[in-house]
Amino acid sequence: MASYELSAFDRRFQSISLVGAIEQHSLATLNVGFWIRDPNLLVSWPEMVTDHPRTDFLWEQTCFEIFLGVHGEDFYREINLSPSQAWQAYAFEEYRYPEDMPPPEADDIELNSLKRTHYGLNVSLDLAEFMAKHKLKWADMYLGLSAVLKTSQGDQFYAMQHSSLQADFHNKRDWLHIF
Repeated sequence: MASYELSAFDRRFQSISLVGAIEQHSLATLNVGFWIRDPNLLVSWPEMVTDHPRTDFLWEQTCFEIFLGVHGEDFYREINLSPSQAWQAYAFEEYRYPEDMPPPEADDIELNSLKRTHYGLNVSLDLAEFMAKHKLKWADMYLGLSAVLKTSQGDQFYAMQHSSLQADFHNKRDWLHIF
């Protein structure tokens, strides 16, 4: 298991710490945990839902995100995970394209489980169809973790690193996990 401390885009904002952990669990199962430390209770948490619905625009509230890239390829997947237990996966052909809002749904990634916990969020994803369709092994892929935190002090954007002038979770340079 690999873990990463995600940093706030606004470096002055130190009130909340966030860690993401990544585990390749089987031939095509990816487990990710997000641990948040919010001692001043600044984060606004969305209301819980049932049945893990696929829902668009989750980033408009507190939302955790996984970006899955493929070495040498332009296409990628964005997976949005809400503490409400709703989720969505999007398919991009290249950087932020297509530009549709919401983006096209990725039908090649499935949710095994999604659970809000007292410390954050745990998710297990089935990547079997995505990997089979593109003839991928774990070593062909890399991954980025990020989060939009709605707080009483404004929106805060967390990622493995921020190399752009604005918070940009689609910037592949900031996806640091290699399998």
